[in-house]
Amino acid sequence: MKKINIVLLLLFILASAVSVNAQVNNKRIKFKKGESSATIEGGVIRGERDTYLVGANKNQYMVVTVMSIENNAVFQLVDRETGYYLSGAGDYDDAMRWEGYLPSTGDYEIIVGGTRGNAEYTLKVFIE
Repeated sequence: MKKINIVLLLLFILASAVSVNAQVNNKRIKFKKGESSATIEGGVIRGERDTYLVGANKNQYMVVTVMSIENNAVFQLVDRETGYYLSGAGDYDDAMRWEGYLPSTGDYEIIVGGTRGNAEYTLKVFIE
C-alpha cells in the first residue's frame, strides 16, 4: 500500500511540473515597427502544443492562419480576458483559419498542435 501511495505522489508531482512548465512556455508575438502581421515557423511533437500570446484591442480585426505540409497543424484561440475560446477556434474545431473582430482588449492565446503525428507549421497573425 505504501508503494502505491509513493507512486501516486510521484505521478502527482510530475503532472504538476508539466502543468507549470506548459504555462511558462508562452511565446509573445511582437510585430515589427510599422507592421500589422507576423509569421512564425515552428513544429510540435505529437501530443504537445506551442502556445503564443498576442495583445490586441477590442473591435480590432484579426486573422490567424496555420499551414503545414501535411495539413495536420491546427490551433485554438482563447480570449485571456474571459478564458473562453473564440467561436470557430475552440477545442474541437481543428481551426486552420480564423478571422473576426475581437471581443476584448488584452492578450489572446494561440495554441498550436497537430491532429496526427508531428507537425511542422507556419503561423500567420494579422491584426488591424
